[in-house]
Amino acid sequence: MSGVRRLDTADPDFWGALEALLAWESGAGEEVERTVRTILADVRRRGDAALLEYTRRFDRRDVAAAAELELPAERLAAARDALPAAQREALETAVRRLTAYAEHQRLSSWSYTERDGTVLGQQVMPLDRVGIYVPGGKAAYPSSVLMNAVPARVAGVPEIVMVVPAPEGALDPLVLAAAAVAGVDRVFTIGGAQAVAALAYGTATVPRVDKIVGPGNRYVATAKALVFGAVGIDMIAGPSEILVVCDGGTDPEWIAMDLFSQAEHDEDAQAILATPDPGFRDAVEAAMGRLLPQMERAAIIGRALERRGALIRVRDLAEAVEVANFIAPEHLELSVEDPEPLAARIRHAGAIFLGRHTAEALGDYCAGPNHVLPTARTARFSSPLGVYDFQKRSSLIGCSAQGAATLGRTAATLARGEGLTAHARSAEYRGGK
Repeated sequence: MSGVRRLDTADPDFWGALEALLAWESGAGEEVERTVRTILADVRRRGDAALLEYTRRFDRRDVAAAAELELPAERLAAARDALPAAQREALETAVRRLTAYAEHQRLSSWSYTERDGTVLGQQVMPLDRVGIYVPGGKAAYPSSVLMNAVPARVAGVPEIVMVVPAPEGALDPLVLAAAAVAGVDRVFTIGGAQAVAALAYGTATVPRVDKIVGPGNRYVATAKALVFGAVGIDMIAGPSEILVVCDGGTDPEWIAMDLFSQAEHDEDAQAILATPDPGFRDAVEAAMGRLLPQMERAAIIGRALERRGALIRVRDLAEAVEVANFIAPEHLELSVEDPEPLAARIRHAGAIFLGRHTAEALGDYCAGPNHVLPTARTARFSSPLGVYDFQKRSSLIGCSAQGAATLGRTAATLARGEGLTAHARSAEYRGGK
């Protein structure tokens, strides 16, 4: 297949070339940011009136009252009930698997008592209300609904609010059904920066939330970044990524299709293969050439591979691990005979897929772990979305009289060292001084 870069770790400029290939500018540009700032300020000031205006302008919908932006629960249930049996079963199976995995992530409160009776601990509570942004219109992402709603529900969040744009009134029934199956409480048909503003600041109709999660276009991503602080957010996601490490023993067509599965997202997506077998690299490239014309999104795949894809020859699998840790990919497939020893040496990856039979696409929909993952090398310091993102922790400190005296002396000494006399005297009072 022509157009895909071939890199070799033996080349003297390899690491520089790889870093240049990975570079991604997440900024949306000054014009987008100005537009988003204007929308955020307008919704914050005018509330529902601004939402209605932007819905008419951007979604081409003539909505008379803000109450019409909310879908009744019966509409969600009807969408679920009208699904073909296979689709409904697939949604329910995915929710069961996501729930079972998420149950292992739930944090619990804990405490311990010291010998003098002082109690220390941590109290874990769910967020009060979260907002889920789901792309709408021509795009249909029921998996986004599940991946964001299920961990929130397992965390015990009392109210889950979803926003989804409905350009010209178009709503995907599978997205609505997913909301019903996943336990979303309220759904509003708004999108773009105005939806983020409504969730962050609240209006008379849309309740203010504590955290906003879910993917969106550059206007949505920019809005999430700008409202952070007034509300929590999950992350600012970049294009989808996959790195496949293969020893040469997997069917080349499997690997070609795994690379395609991420490249088909959009032209900025990144798909990379690393292998020590030059013949296998050739075979994968040949398979890509054969299979690409069969793909419905062939133009997007081809452009993504040409712009940001690569087929890398490494000296051995140990060097492939070094490359993987440098890339810190969103998705990492270890398509090798014995993946566990390699996985133990991976320090940076959003999700690791073990063995020849584990396609990344399974993780996108129903394997169990969340598909909301760090991109653009942020796996170096961040983690997949999980139940813990919908829980918060409060420290517990309860001093006995003896503990107050002992700790008070220590605290007072340190406070006076900082020149904070009121701190020192406050600590000493309860110690009997």
